[in-house]
Amino acid sequence: MPVWSRAANSAKEGGADGTTESGFVMSDTSKADEAAAKGLKAAILPITPFQQNCTLIWDPETMTGAVVDPGGDLDLIERAIAEVGMKPEKILLTHGHIDHAGGAAELKERLNVPIEGPHEAERPLLDALAEQGQAYGMLSARSVTPDRWLCEGDTVTVAGHDFKVLHCPGHSPGSVVLVNRPQRFALVGDVLFQGSIGRTDLPYGDHKALLDAIRTKLLPLGDEFAFICGHGPTSTIGHERRTNPFIADDAGSFFA
Repeated sequence: MPVWSRAANSAKEGGADGTTESGFVMSDTSKADEAAAKGLKAAILPITPFQQNCTLIWDPETMTGAVVDPGGDLDLIERAIAEVGMKPEKILLTHGHIDHAGGAAELKERLNVPIEGPHEAERPLLDALAEQGQAYGMLSARSVTPDRWLCEGDTVTVAGHDFKVLHCPGHSPGSVVLVNRPQRFALVGDVLFQGSIGRTDLPYGDHKALLDAIRTKLLPLGDEFAFICGHGPTSTIGHERRTNPFIADDAGSFFA
């Protein structure tokens, strides 16, 4: 899967180095690309003061797709949609923290598309988004109720491509991971990062539950599974199994 990213505070535009008008550059994601087959494309936009990865994902033949975790900076997101030529069919939310969901209600109105996810256990966080926005200076954030809550084992379709839902609580109670098995690719939100895991010191966090979810649901996907996370660079399950200090020891029993 080709993955494009937009460097934070990018000053280059239209350069010979491959940078496009909105600052997109090809990520250094050779491992992720090797682990994925032909099909969907993705573009990553670090947005909001939290530099959260909002992801556009689309089928290059139909150009239909989805916006994943639009936490804010909606004008930038809409410019990126126009630049890649994507026709959004839905918004997907991996969890309910403000940097991932704060702009979802307004973007739903702008694009006239439904919102799917996260798990209903996120309802308290989604109901409090406007309050969170006041606390963090993100005054345009609005509370939101998705058109569809997601549960373990559900299927989410993006441009005809199926993603299975894994409920992975711990960072937040209703975090979900979306898994595309044919392309060996997942959208993991803030469950797992390159070299780290999601915070659990926030309200509703549960460190043990997070490690259990990673150990029992993500690691068994296999080493070649690539993922886009909620912050920072992409990675693969294998890279994290071998090098991530939070899970490397736990992973050993699964792959011994």
